[in-house]
Amino acid sequence: MRNRVWLAQCPDYGQSLEEKIEKAFDALQVWDKIRPGMRVVLKPNLVMSSKPEQAIITHPAFTAAVGKCVQKAGGRVVIAESPGGPYTPAAIKAMFRATGYRDMAEACGFTLYTDCKSREVTLPQAKRCRELSVVEPFLDRDYLIDLPKLKTHSMVGFSGAVKNLFGTVPGLQKPELHCRFPEREPFSEMLCDLCHFLGPDLSLMDGIWAMEGNGPTGGQRRDLHVIAGSESPWALDVAAASLVGLEPEKIAMLREGHERGYGPLDLSELELVGDPMETLLAPDFLKAQASSTDFIDRLPKFLRPAAKKLATPYPRIDKKRCVGCGKCAESCPQHTITLREGKAVIRYQNCIRCFCCHEMCPKHVVQIKRLGLLRL
Repeated sequence: MRNRVWLAQCPDYGQSLEEKIEKAFDALQVWDKIRPGMRVVLKPNLVMSSKPEQAIITHPAFTAAVGKCVQKAGGRVVIAESPGGPYTPAAIKAMFRATGYRDMAEACGFTLYTDCKSREVTLPQAKRCRELSVVEPFLDRDYLIDLPKLKTHSMVGFSGAVKNLFGTVPGLQKPELHCRFPEREPFSEMLCDLCHFLGPDLSLMDGIWAMEGNGPTGGQRRDLHVIAGSESPWALDVAAASLVGLEPEKIAMLREGHERGYGPLDLSELELVGDPMETLLAPDFLKAQASSTDFIDRLPKFLRPAAKKLATPYPRIDKKRCVGCGKCAESCPQHTITLREGKAVIRYQNCIRCFCCHEMCPKHVVQIKRLGLLRL
């Protein structure tokens, strides 16, 4: 049951969506696990203020459908999230308003968490990161539902159920963790520590409108018409990554989670239910540019440092389109970005290629570049 993954085709965010989520609750036996009066926390992906049609955030209609099913089971719905940037009541209220979540929550009778309180926690089984802060509702819940958006990710390759839980860390502590763990492997190990500590009870993925290319915010919308769910965030991510042509064993957080015994790594280990997987596949899904340097591992060891330096993509700001809002500088863990004459400037000697600037730019003017010969 733990590795059961439910898959379904869903044409849009209309009336049929709630019926699909009800079927997910049936297939994953959720109705028996949410009891009357339970405080059920929903964790959507609201990485930045954007319209739902941009496919950056978990669509409010998707979250609404899940919340309504929770209410039918007798649970009390709380929606909590900590996007990038300062985590303050004013900022999170503005986020909920801009993304359509405020109106949705009012219509459905859900509570939006806006107190912005967090606690330092110790992760007793952690291997990379033993202490960090977590926003309080994720610690005090009776039941946690992880609601990721199916997206590519310029740093870790794939953004799904495991990566979505990074949004439980308050605001500007995220850049601090990027600074502590600037390389993909250590950062992915930290994500594994956090996901295992939080242990979501259920994960449901919004892939109706997904994001391909240079996600998680600067890619292109891809209408996949897919939703998926599992009790295991690891199993869900293995299935979802495979759906879009990614190899789970090449996604560091999934490989690390498998090595620790947290979850599967191969489709053969999953119990797939719902719609047949072969009817949902999107093998031509565009990968993130920054996640495609696997050839380095096949080079002789003495060549790898130089090759990595040459091959690692870097962020570049389109100064003609930059409006000087400072969001990139605010999110930069190394403080390598400054504003000069109303434009953002990167000091590359200190850049750790975490792509926080790319992720948090509201105008999407931070591009990911690599040497021309490496695009051949």
